[in-house]
Amino acid sequence: MDRASVDKIVAAWLERPRLGANEMIEKYGMPQEVTPQQLIWRDVGKFKRITVYNLETPHDFPMPHVDFLEHTIAYDVPQDKVGALIEFDGSSTINRTVGELSARCDLEGHNILTLNLDHDIVTGKKSVAQARKAFGDIVGQDVKGEHPPYVEGLVFEPAKGRSAEFSDKPVIPGSPVRVEDLADAPKPVPASDRADAEVLASILAVDLNEVLAAGEAQKKQMSRPAMDYARMLHQEHGQHMVDTLKLGLQIGVTPIDTAAVEKMKIKGAGELAGLVVLDGAAFERAYITAMVNGHTEVLGMIDGKLSKSANNAVLKQHLVTTRAHIATHLTTAEQLQGGMKR
Repeated sequence: MDRASVDKIVAAWLERPRLGANEMIEKYGMPQEVTPQQLIWRDVGKFKRITVYNLETPHDFPMPHVDFLEHTIAYDVPQDKVGALIEFDGSSTINRTVGELSARCDLEGHNILTLNLDHDIVTGKKSVAQARKAFGDIVGQDVKGEHPPYVEGLVFEPAKGRSAEFSDKPVIPGSPVRVEDLADAPKPVPASDRADAEVLASILAVDLNEVLAAGEAQKKQMSRPAMDYARMLHQEHGQHMVDTLKLGLQIGVTPIDTAAVEKMKIKGAGELAGLVVLDGAAFERAYITAMVNGHTEVLGMIDGKLSKSANNAVLKQHLVTTRAHIATHLTTAEQLQGGMKR
């Protein structure tokens, strides 16, 4: 968006956020993202993101002001330091999953100061109390034009790439692992187990796609038969997902979300995205058609790939049972589809 268009948006903002927006534009150039209520710069200087909000949040540390300017860096905040950073400055935001640490204030220098003192707390250089006192002292120096280093720029290097991300750990027994995490496994996964692991993950992906689609379908206005069908799919695929997780534990194989499995999940999400925008009869027709097509594809996948790839005898039998359920679901969907055509 050009400067004139951004200026037109910002002109309607509150005065202080408008000032902050213009200051960031003058320093960093045009933002990459613009909405009526915020401007966003990405990957500028050492910052992963800078955001100016047309929103004033009262904040009394170290003295009364309003927050509207946020600076975000890639940073791995240890779990045992999260509470300390919030105690130091409640305007901080920590997202350990994506590895981000954000500071929100009314001046860029004060956000930089917060991040520098956050780092001191994490590294043990300062306690929370010492950091809070230092913040007030340094702001005083800044007011007097002494240009303290902790306000002028980050005194440490933020994390690079995805090194600060923390995807956490599953708490549901038998959950899949991501294929990229196998490098950190204590021992290599045997080739036979890898094949079974992908089969398990594929079944789980099918169940998950069906559960999500059925959940959305039950929010819509559909005929009683179609609604009953959606409820049935929700319950049966959900139970089948639980049974498949237990099966993996039983045979000692952890499902692996390979690239092929991830592709199945993405395909399911894309198809569902096209459905949820529909309503009433249009949704019902599209949903039942999707169930016919989807269950037909799954039968083909079981016959053409999964049954041939599986090595474990118990898993092979599970596929036989799974196929029978899928075939029944397909027959019901075809009957519903035929009724709609009449």
